[in-house]
Formats: sequence, structure tokens, C-alpha cells
Amino acid sequence: MVHKNPVGYTAKRLLFITVGALLMAFDLNTFVQAGGLIPGGFTGLALLIKEIAFRSGGVEVPFSIILFILNAVPAAISFKYIGKWFTIYSGLMVILSGLFTDWMPAMFIQVIQLHDVLLSAVFGGILNALAISLCLHVGATSGGTDFIAIFISEKYQRDAWNYILIGNCIILVLAAFLFELNRVLYSIIFQFTTTIALSGMYQGYQQKTLFIITGKSQEVYELIRDRTHHGATSFSGTGRYEMTGRVMLYSVVSAGEAAGLVAEIKKIDPDAFINVIKTEQLNGRFYQTPKD
Repeated sequence: MVHKNPVGYTAKRLLFITVGALLMAFDLNTFVQAGGLIPGGFTGLALLIKEIAFRSGGVEVPFSIILFILNAVPAAISFKYIGKWFTIYSGLMVILSGLFTDWMPAMFIQVIQLHDVLLSAVFGGILNALAISLCLHVGATSGGTDFIAIFISEKYQRDAWNYILIGNCIILVLAAFLFELNRVLYSIIFQFTTTIALSGMYQGYQQKTLFIITGKSQEVYELIRDRTHHGATSFSGTGRYEMTGRVMLYSVVSAGEAAGLVAEIKKIDPDAFINVIKTEQLNGRFYQTPKD
């Protein structure tokens, strides 16, 4: 994807990824630690391995080392099938979050002292979603199962976060055999909160269907084409109230583009009638912004 100011965009990406890594490390060392939670995905798996190693042999394995090893294969797959720079920036997120988690000062961690596990699960899940969404907004991810979610979303045009939630729940069920059941149940709340919050914070992999009845169909179509790189199909009909000829445009765009697009259409045709519908599944050709 070409940007008008590549230096500025690179700086933005580095800033968002660094802040996201700090938030994730802070979340792991505060809410997750205070609640004894087990996050899903490779982060949770890394914490499980770390705790098992300590309980079984008294070995304190750095969280970052485990996280790096677990992400090696998904990162290689992402580099080949999703995008080079996407994978590099995602790898940077994994490296920074792992190192920040291990190196975060104890005084900073002690800012949060919660004794309610439910509060830790809910607010920890929200903070986790915020960290992930910061990366997604600049064309990166937090690694692990996120690589899988991006791959599914792009290949099958479906919102994959609910599938990732199911996979994470399976991991937590396995963890129930090793730890207390309460920890696992609260961890499911943590992951569910993350999924719901993330769906609201980032909609780049969701689609919306637009039905637009307008008297300026050509101008509206050109707006859709130039702004989103998506096409549209026009249908001719008759407005029964005024018995006049009308044109309806049908187009599917990403959810993140829909709100701004509707506002621009209303500027072109204040009388346009627009129906926006959430698209559950899409089959066929659909333009995807290429990963850099």
C-alpha cells in the first residue's frame, strides 16, 4: 500500500506498536497476574509453559524466550502468505511485548493492585483488546493466533475473531487439568471481553453492504470507486411515492469505510436513501488493501 508520507506513516507504526507492546506488557503484569488469569493464544500458552517449568523444576524461564519460540513458525507462514513488512512489524510487536513483560519495573507494576478477579478479567480483557487494535490499525498484529485470524479473514472474507475465541477456550479447557477451575473460568471471561471489545475497536476485516437509492448514481459510484477501490452494481426502478425513475446502487465495502462513505454520499445527494447492512459472509471477488 502506497502512502503519501511514508516516513510519517513508518513513525506512526513504530509509535503505535511500541505503545501497544507497553499496554500488553502492563496488562500481563497487572490485571492478568493479579487475577491469576491464563490468556488465550500463544501468550497464554507461553505463561502456562513458564508456570509449569517453575512448578515442576523450579526453573524460571523468561517469558520472552518462550513467546519468541512459539511465534517462529506462524511468523514464517505470515511472511510467505500475508506480507513481508506486515510480518516484520508484527514480529517487532512480539519482541517488544515479550521484553517489556520481562523488564517492566516492579514499582510500575504495583500501580494496579486489584483483589477482585472478575474486575481483573474484564478490565484486563479491554486493555488487551486496546493493545491489539493499536497494532491492527497500523497494519500489524500481536502475533500468534492473530496471524491465523488475519489469514482466515483475508482468505475466506469472514470475521475470524469468534473462531479464535473458540480455539482459546479449548486451550483453557486443557489448562483446567493443570490448574484451578476458577482460574480457567475467569480466563474465559477475560478472552470473551477481549473479543467483544476488539470487534468494536477494529472493524477492518468486517464488511458492510450499502443499498443507495439516489438521483446522482454516477457521481456516487465514482465516489465509491475512488475512495474504496470497490465497485457497485446499479438497478433501475420506479419510486412508487412520486412515480419517478430511480437508480439503486449496490456495493460492499469494509466496515471501517462505511460511516465516512455515507457522509460523503449525503454531501453529493442530500436526498439519497441509504440502507447499511452488516455482511455476515461474502463469496466472490472483493478488493483487499494489499499488505505492504
